[in-house]
Amino acid sequence: LAESAARGARVASICTGAFALAAAGVLDGRRATTHWQHLGEFEALFPSVQIDRDVLYVDNGDVLTSAGMCCGIDMCLYMVMRDLGAATANRVARALVAPPHRDGGQAQYVPAAVAIVGDTSLAATRAWILDHLAETITVAEMAQHARMSVRTFMRRFTDETGTTPLQWLVNARVTAARALLETTD
Repeated sequence: LAESAARGARVASICTGAFALAAAGVLDGRRATTHWQHLGEFEALFPSVQIDRDVLYVDNGDVLTSAGMCCGIDMCLYMVMRDLGAATANRVARALVAPPHRDGGQAQYVPAAVAIVGDTSLAATRAWILDHLAETITVAEMAQHARMSVRTFMRRFTDETGTTPLQWLVNARVTAARALLETTD
């Protein structure tokens, strides 16, 4: 691993594979992540690595690490997007039946109470937002669409997505713009 990285090869680890990269010295002085259940152990064993607890994956350019197995899919789709463009990454994601990009961090996957289906899901509001990306949309309008107070909406949206409504909106707009730039004139 160390020789490959020294030659300039891109190296990536999925889940606890970060332990192998760190043991080889590839992660020294770099940011990295691994599965949330092993973060403490990782930090104790490899103090020269800057652990990031709140991400799905870390990109250091030539060295990437993912938080868990499913986050490894996110990281691989990100590499496809980076190397071959959003259109190709979207086709690969569709074949995998996976989202081309997920926002949020691994903290959202730590065991928590499961909501009753339909009880608090904001999927319909997120779909509405995606249908209105070109328009000015306020958090108050999002909350109104969800039939919630702004405060409740903000809390539930962050619980469901791992990010704020406005940051999610910005990311959705950037993703749509990237796709348009790569697929249209």
